[in-house]
Amino acid sequence: MRANLGLVIARTGVTLGKLLGRITMRALLAMLALTGCGYVDYEAAPVGKFEGALFVMWVDESKRGLGDGSFVFVPTADPLRFTRGGRGTVQVIEPTMMYTDGGSIPQMAQAMNGFSPWGYAPAYMVHDWLFVARKCVNDGAATEGEAAVADMPFIESAEIAAEAIKSLIAAGRVQPNDVAPQAISSAVAGPVSRQLWNKKGACAAGRIKPEHLAMIYRALPSVQPVMEMAPGAAPMRRMAVPSGPAAKVVQVVEF
Repeated sequence: MRANLGLVIARTGVTLGKLLGRITMRALLAMLALTGCGYVDYEAAPVGKFEGALFVMWVDESKRGLGDGSFVFVPTADPLRFTRGGRGTVQVIEPTMMYTDGGSIPQMAQAMNGFSPWGYAPAYMVHDWLFVARKCVNDGAATEGEAAVADMPFIESAEIAAEAIKSLIAAGRVQPNDVAPQAISSAVAGPVSRQLWNKKGACAAGRIKPEHLAMIYRALPSVQPVMEMAPGAAPMRRMAVPSGPAAKVVQVVEF
């Protein structure tokens, strides 16, 4: 989830914890606008519906000593899908296998209620996949499913994030929050996210590495992920899976 909240902290020199402790929602939104974030009207976002199951697996430790390592969203036989409550270029979003970091929330902000990198995990998976698909569209290497976002304007990706978070709250899957949903929705509408949306040359690097696919299949031998591979690539289930370490399930959500 490509949140831009770090810009607020970096440019103001104020920690998010202190910030949220002393300003109103209106003041926070004004600060987001002044620091280059975009704006999405979270309150106006329609409510959609989540179905299926979410699996996130840990496959590798951090190579640079930063963060918790590499995570992969793994679709199953009952894949996660989000049906939007309003109209858009894409009505039903069904993420395919991809690397994810949950919500890209600055570490200093993660202790605040609503700002956990996995707190709105299903919404983050939907938003992450839009960017994975868009990068491959930009490189002319999109699968049939990824090509669905070819006509999607950037601002719609942020609107979908707002819709997805609001849908989780409406369904009672997460607690209501007066600040986080609007702040995150506006953050992902900012210039950093827009730059990533238009980025070229990043599709191939986002494809799941064979060794990570093998780890996932060793951990879930009875599960056949519903996945799309790069054009011309052989599906992993048709290949012999060598012995070795298995991936670890770190997040499971079922609807």
